[in-house]
Amino acid sequence: MKGYRGLIREFSYALKYLLGKDAAGRNFIVFPDDVFLVSYPRSGNTWSRFLIANLISPHRPVTFQNIERFIPDICVQPKRYLRTLPRPRIIKSHEYFDPRYKKVIYIVRDPRDVALSYYRFHLKFGRFKRDYPIEKYTESFVAGELDQYGSWAENVGSWLVARHHQPGFLLLHYEAMLANPVAELAKAAHFLGIEGTQERLANAVERSSVDRMRQLEATQADKWIVTKGRPKDIPFVGAATSGGWRSALPPQSVAIIEKAWRPLMFWLGYELVSPHGLDNSLRTIPVSILD
Repeated sequence: MKGYRGLIREFSYALKYLLGKDAAGRNFIVFPDDVFLVSYPRSGNTWSRFLIANLISPHRPVTFQNIERFIPDICVQPKRYLRTLPRPRIIKSHEYFDPRYKKVIYIVRDPRDVALSYYRFHLKFGRFKRDYPIEKYTESFVAGELDQYGSWAENVGSWLVARHHQPGFLLLHYEAMLANPVAELAKAAHFLGIEGTQERLANAVERSSVDRMRQLEATQADKWIVTKGRPKDIPFVGAATSGGWRSALPPQSVAIIEKAWRPLMFWLGYELVSPHGLDNSLRTIPVSILD
């Protein structure tokens, strides 16, 4: 028998569906000129949205109140809303490979940092109690039990195997974006066919800084569909750093992640540090997938 909360969730979903307010997810019309900004959750997608939105709108400030108009999120926006947007659309997605997505910017991030960020995200959104052990959380993370997007490796791998080095696909590393945001944004600008002068790129980067995004979150958290009504003691906008897992992720969790995904992590250039890291088994799998 379904519990009370389960019935409430089903009723809420049915009501949203009837009113045309159910989140689009994978179920919406994709047009040939759509561009998708895709990543596994907590891989820098929100920052990338701000960077690109500020690039295409150099004179109108981008905020959490209007970001859904510039680059809507199919995780929260209904199909009806997506249909109202002018084309060509730039759309945010966390979906695993979808053959309908003909033009994709894919953001990849070290899964050890992703695990740490996603853990804090799920604590903020009440998915787990605040004292839930991160070691146990990491097991669910690796198993792909946390969401509908598959595991990190399933999501990343589905896109790389199908599209890497193919027309209409741009792979960006979150770590490279942190190190040189202007240069990486220039790649996105070229991909999108946008004139990216140094001044315009630098301006977009400045207006998308972590400090500014944190200031916007502090004043607009209750007005953005994603964070509205959520606890404020854990910020949605993270520290925007790489390598935080080295001090904050337990060695046990690091080992679990590296053991599960070491070939893909190795190919993507992420240093392996656990005893289950680089070994001869990596040499038996051709690296042409990423070359």
